[in-house]
Amino acid sequence: MTRALQRRLGMMLRDKVAGDDAPARAARIWGAEGERWFQPADPVWRVHADASMFPGGITSLLLQMLHPMAMAGVAGHSGYKSDPWGRLQRTSHYLATTTFGTVEHAEEAIAHVREIHERVRGRDELGRPYRASDPHLLTWVHVAEVDSFLRAFQAFAAVPLSDAEADVYVRQAGVPASRLGVPTTPASVAELRAVLASYRPELEATDAAREAARFLLLDPPLPWTARPGYGVLAAGGVSLLPGWAREMLSLPVPDPVARFVGRPLGHLGAATVRWGMAGLGERRPSDAREETAVSA
Repeated sequence: MTRALQRRLGMMLRDKVAGDDAPARAARIWGAEGERWFQPADPVWRVHADASMFPGGITSLLLQMLHPMAMAGVAGHSGYKSDPWGRLQRTSHYLATTTFGTVEHAEEAIAHVREIHERVRGRDELGRPYRASDPHLLTWVHVAEVDSFLRAFQAFAAVPLSDAEADVYVRQAGVPASRLGVPTTPASVAELRAVLASYRPELEATDAAREAARFLLLDPPLPWTARPGYGVLAAGGVSLLPGWAREMLSLPVPDPVARFVGRPLGHLGAATVRWGMAGLGERRPSDAREETAVSA
């Protein structure tokens, strides 16, 4: 019975995050022969393959939406309310392909996203023009995402990265980002945090951002039976946000509550996801091969 429950949880998580065609997508990513940018022992592989990505993804979305132009692009073009799982699946597929896939497939995925970015443009709530291909905006999305994923892994993974490995993670995460259009990617955690801090004067909790945060945290598109589990992951994600970001989004979570309540819940949520995914019993073909990574 326990084994059946574990597998059922793993399948539900996989279907939500990767879609109904997850097995076919996985076969293409893991089964394709060819040169890869990264190997299983690389920090970027370890971070992006871990269950901590679940709460880390929530942190990333909350942080990214504090930039008015990034939020305007999401609100106007992403369909996050009408098709939230589709958006998640497209994002997870892009991350999986650019991290674990062959260089050929990664380059194809990046080219596809660049095409989409060229069409995403408009005006934010203050009437300022934006375009998704803007290098400055792409840099914000990149550093917010990388910082969130790294914070989540360091907080919730079974074995966190060393300081040196964390710097390598930041550099490796910049490989696909530079090809996507980020002009200068950070080369260390210190540089990452410095770039993130440089955006503070531009950040604002717009009405659209608060609405998106409420949707993400209080009204997710899930049946009531699944919401407690999601709530545990969301609590972990909120706990990773810097205090100033929680304050801007009007999330009443003081630092002690984030540390002593949110973090343990995040641990529990990530451990549960890790257990469920292990129940699928799927072996990644690329784990069994010797790969030659392209130098980052």
